[in-house]
Amino acid sequence: MRVKIRKGDTIEVISGRLEEQGKRGEVIKVLPDEHRVVVSGINVRTKHQRQTQTQGRTINPGRIKFEAPVDISNVKLVCPKCNTPTRVGVHRDEDGSHRICKHCQAMID
Repeated sequence: MRVKIRKGDTIEVISGRLEEQGKRGEVIKVLPDEHRVVVSGINVRTKHQRQTQTQGRTINPGRIKFEAPVDISNVKLVCPKCNTPTRVGVHRDEDGSHRICKHCQAMID
């Protein structure tokens, strides 16, 4: 199945943890094979990193905060025109295919 959310899009979390619901963020990375997206400021995790040395480089110890992937079914694309979370449709014409907002029928890209 083709993913309709791309890097750089603004999304809103529609389900999941209560603290995360309703938050908006920008897509950093799309993982289509895993059906997941990485969003800035959403699903922030803390990893306790041990000091390691590989190939002459030393990785400093400490706590590292990073954004973990979120399932793509838990987010909706925010339309840039109507500023509401919406479903995404695909419109094909002689210029190619374009994503459209199902709410206001505006072209997203």
